[in-house]
Amino acid sequence: MITFDLPTPASALAIAAHPDDIEFGAGATLAKWADGGCTVSLLVCTDGSKGTWDVNADTDALVVTRQAEQRAAAAALGATGEVVFLGWTDGELESGLRQRAQIASWIRRLRPEVVLGHDPWKRYRLHPDHRHAGLLAVEGVVAARDPHFFPELALAHHRPETLLLFEAEEVDHLETIEGYEAHKLAALEAHHSQFESTMLIAGDDDSALKSFRDREHARLVAFGSLGGVGRAEGFKRIGDL
Repeated sequence: MITFDLPTPASALAIAAHPDDIEFGAGATLAKWADGGCTVSLLVCTDGSKGTWDVNADTDALVVTRQAEQRAAAAALGATGEVVFLGWTDGELESGLRQRAQIASWIRRLRPEVVLGHDPWKRYRLHPDHRHAGLLAVEGVVAARDPHFFPELALAHHRPETLLLFEAEEVDHLETIEGYEAHKLAALEAHHSQFESTMLIAGDDDSALKSFRDREHARLVAFGSLGGVGRAEGFKRIGDL
């Protein structure tokens, strides 16, 4: 059974492995909510330092670039909350207690009604950072909601109402995004450093940019077709938190 369109939350926190992951997974949904008055915050677990095919790249400079791109993407979505960078080394993220405490602390500070993250149980997932970031979102919610987890944080516990997992193995919730596709694309295209490696856009090739936009449009249409609607983003919804 597929559900549709949560009421616009007062606040939402999206948690992802790398800069640009949030925009791919939930950019249009977050833009829609932001437009409806939701305080949208973004949390990125890694520094994005391996996000290039250039073997001679200055990876320290890339980290700075990717943070700037993420902030620009947040602005394109209309997000008015925090943009948080945990700074763990790209490709080496772990879902351990230190990392879980960090996630729990941000959930307690920001007190989101909705948390979004990668589906950590997606089969055949190659990138370990996505898996670990997904586990951190799930386990961070558990830790944030229960008062005896991480008492050293000295932050009041907080229980979000809903967890939405993007890149989901089993989609059972759709957020319709008519009118917000352009916001998603603008946010994705703010990540200019990822044009070649992630988006397959080489140089100033307008045809490659069009192909990228067409692929994203097709993904939104495919999600919408699951529920007989136009364009949508798809999630696994966990409401019993």
